[in-house]
Parts: sequence; structure tokens; C-alpha cells
Amino acid sequence: MREREREREREREREREREMASRLQKRMTLRRRLHILRTLTYSKSVKKSSIIMDAFLYIYRLKLKLEAIRREYLDLLKNIQEVKVEKVGKGFLVRVTCKKGQDVLVSILEAFDKMGLYVLQVRVSCNYFFGMEAIVEAEDQGIDARDITQAVLKVLEEQSAVGVLGEQKSTVEIPVANNSK
Repeated sequence: MREREREREREREREREREMASRLQKRMTLRRRLHILRTLTYSKSVKKSSIIMDAFLYIYRLKLKLEAIRREYLDLLKNIQEVKVEKVGKGFLVRVTCKKGQDVLVSILEAFDKMGLYVLQVRVSCNYFFGMEAIVEAEDQGIDARDITQAVLKVLEEQSAVGVLGEQKSTVEIPVANNSK
């Protein structure tokens, strides 16, 4: 009987040791996590509640910074407009980047047609803004890059009054047969 009591007592002692070890391990884990949190948030606090409050404030400031960056990005997308025309062999390489608008591609292609330009190839992207890269050839050799640039800029100015489309995402590549001569 005494043997059983001793065995029970030893078992209780082992259970207490395991419980103490478990508490110590939890406490060490909590301290380690609080130290990591202090380091990440540049907190000078020592108390657990202060470290957690500093972390909340740090996260809140990061959210504000992210929102400011997002607003700035959207402003950039609204105001982006670039037209580059380069002479390439007999033709021109036309690159257009601007905010999305209704029928921008159609309007630009119509302007090319009015100028007597044959479109050999067009690549269009409409993810967050309108992007176009076209290879065109002039019917009249008197047309230069400056004329094409001015025509495209005029179309873009007219389009800015029309409005902005929704955030549809698409990419299209249109090869157009050369119908010259």
C-alpha cells in the first residue's frame, strides 16, 4: 500500500514538473513573440500591453501610408498620357499610353485612316490604362513623326471629355493586312 502511495506521489510530482515546464515554455514563447513584435514595430516599451498598443499604432500608420500610396497611384493612372512616334524603315512605330476612355482605339485608328496611314500591326493593352503599340506606313511620304504625334494627341484630348470605362482587363493583338498598292 505504501508502495502505491509513493508511486502516486511520484506521479503527482512528475505532473507538477510537466505543468511548470509547460508554463515556462509558454512564458518563453510569449516573451520571444513580444520581443519580435517590439523589434518589428520599433517599440521602446517594456510592458506587454504597451508593446501591443504600439503594434496596433504601427499597423494603423502603415494602413494610412498604404492608402496614401494607393491614392497617389490612382492619380497617376488618371493623369498618364504619353505619345511616342519613331521612324522605322518606311513606316512609323507609334506608342500611346493614356487613361482608358470609350473607343480610344477606334478614334486613333480613324485618325490614322484620315492621315492616309496604313496600319500593319497593332498591339493593345487595357489593364489599368490604355496602351497601344502600332506599326503604320504612310501613303504620302510627306508625313513625319510630328504630324502623327499631333493627330494622336488631338484624339486623346477629345477622348478625355468622353469619360473613363470600368476596370475591364484585356489584351488584344490585331494584325492588319497591308492594303497599300
